[in-house]
Amino acid sequence: MSRVTATERVRKELDALLKGIEMEGEAPENFATEFLHLAVRKLIQQLLEAERTDLLGRDPWQRKSDSRGYRNGYEQGKLKTAEGEIPIAVPQVRGTDKPLHSQLREQLGDRTETLKQLAVESYVRGLSTRDVEDTLRTATGDLLLSRSGVSEVTEELWADYQEFQQRSLAEFEVVSLVLDGIWQAMRAKGKKREAVLCAWGILRDGRKVLLHLALGNKESEEAWLAMIRSMVERGLRPPLTVTTDGSRGLTNAVEQIWPKSLRIRCWVHKMRNIKDKLPAELAKDILAEIYAIRDAGTYEQGQQLAQMVIAKYKEVYPSAVACLKDDLDASLSHLKLPSRIRPLVRSSNGLERMFEEERRRSKIIPRFFGEKPCLKLMFAVLDRVSDKWTRVHFTSAEVEQLVALRAALGLVAW
Repeated sequence: MSRVTATERVRKELDALLKGIEMEGEAPENFATEFLHLAVRKLIQQLLEAERTDLLGRDPWQRKSDSRGYRNGYEQGKLKTAEGEIPIAVPQVRGTDKPLHSQLREQLGDRTETLKQLAVESYVRGLSTRDVEDTLRTATGDLLLSRSGVSEVTEELWADYQEFQQRSLAEFEVVSLVLDGIWQAMRAKGKKREAVLCAWGILRDGRKVLLHLALGNKESEEAWLAMIRSMVERGLRPPLTVTTDGSRGLTNAVEQIWPKSLRIRCWVHKMRNIKDKLPAELAKDILAEIYAIRDAGTYEQGQQLAQMVIAKYKEVYPSAVACLKDDLDASLSHLKLPSRIRPLVRSSNGLERMFEEERRRSKIIPRFFGEKPCLKLMFAVLDRVSDKWTRVHFTSAEVEQLVALRAALGLVAW
């Protein structure tokens, strides 16, 4: 009797499908349907065999003296699902006190949409969940979802992304908006890297939300203007603050569209630039003085401390001082906000951490096949990460302070 399990046989079918793609150089039109059908079938088969293992109390071909029974091959069966009938090999047993009763077959019914979603989620999560990763591997250990046909498998992610891009933003009362970009390599465009622009915000009710994601080609003023205008056209009201890096194109775009909003210069980028222009043996002490500027109690105190540091080091470290002076007003704008929110908006680190998560999950795909697979994977990952963001719990006094500052800047009321 062959000792190849039904799960392994289905896995071989998956391998054959993918090997055909490798030989042909591209995925067939029906690749998505075939892949999902086999992936769901393989997962169901694996779960059915797990039920038999649980009943017998041992893995296949594992011998035990206190045996509860024996494996007795398979019978062919079918499972009616929303995707049509799926052929399955029903595990059989003998020598047991009770017959093998599959709760999976009884309760699954037409719910294999859940299993289909599992296949999609494994793609989004970079196959980081061990059980899913094992389920969607080839016999040789290769990741199924790193192949060229992967974009076809996750078409529904593209629909989700398009819906996200078109939704109304009128309901969002944005206190602080953070804008940043990440560069991605596109296989379809050779070695060229293109920027994906991203926006997230902290709302008046304390929620943190992902607001927009779009291809920018390059982080130019035109690309940022197009993105910001898209958000405005969908109802986004002027935010109280906007956090940016030092990109001239981005800062120009923000000042054109939201001239009354407080623009905050990212301190992570600024400190990195200053550190690069200081001698290594003195950088720690000097940077401590600059951190004191960032963490000042008020905007006025921050200005005073900045002028003291500028006067102290302008002759010995002119390049570092020039970095500190560059866009200094915007660098201190966060000090006009309630202290609770300052650490959250004085840098674009929130987005940077999201990008790190996206890189971690997409590392199995070193180069995307084009704009569409890039955007749908990035959206899927960032959307799921943003769902876990911690809400900011503003006090009533802090909300009043934000409302008063908004009025002082001449911004329309929320």
